[in-house]
Amino acid sequence: MAQVAMAEHDLGLMLITLAVDEGSGSHPYTHSFELNASPIASRNLADALHLFSMLHGGFPGLIERAGERNVVPEADDWFMSAAAGFAAERTYLAQLTAAAGPTPSTPGDAATSAAVLGQRHALDVIAGSDRFGCALGATAALVLDWQPIRAVLDTAAERMQVPVPACTLPDELALSTLLAQLPGSERLDRTLAFGARQLLVQHRGLWDLLETRAGAREGW
Repeated sequence: MAQVAMAEHDLGLMLITLAVDEGSGSHPYTHSFELNASPIASRNLADALHLFSMLHGGFPGLIERAGERNVVPEADDWFMSAAAGFAAERTYLAQLTAAAGPTPSTPGDAATSAAVLGQRHALDVIAGSDRFGCALGATAALVLDWQPIRAVLDTAAERMQVPVPACTLPDELALSTLLAQLPGSERLDRTLAFGARQLLVQHRGLWDLLETRAGAREGW
């Protein structure tokens, strides 16, 4: 029993560690002067709001699609909580995007739109994966990685004097509790990690794109 409990604990710790090491919070642009405090930060934040709206502002999104295909009753409540929490985040993101005004004019806008649409397609594919654990891993990574993304949203909200609501997404404890309830499955750690990395690589790619676009606007 001790070995089983340790394995279950390790699944939660593994996903949390992946989100910290490979997610948005580890991308230098999310902490940069250009995004958070410079005279051009408002434009850069507006760009981030618009691009994240393109990626995650649509309904149904990753969480809803993965929840619809969920075959594990133990995960039903977690998916419902995640979907409700992200619906509120989607509303918040929409409010901020509207307050920010139009997307700042940037060289390569057409290529940017195509790139983000490609990312959305990649998330749709992972949400529909038949490999047990892949969609859950991606959804868990979205919930975990939304914390550093939320920090950027809140920075934008403070600049635009938009009220900052409480985030009601499931926390790390809720995720660890869910993973402890999952039925045993061979290589579950690998499928969870695969799904999580698919989400995290899309987020890091989007931050790369946002950083490049900020440089293009200012002629870095």
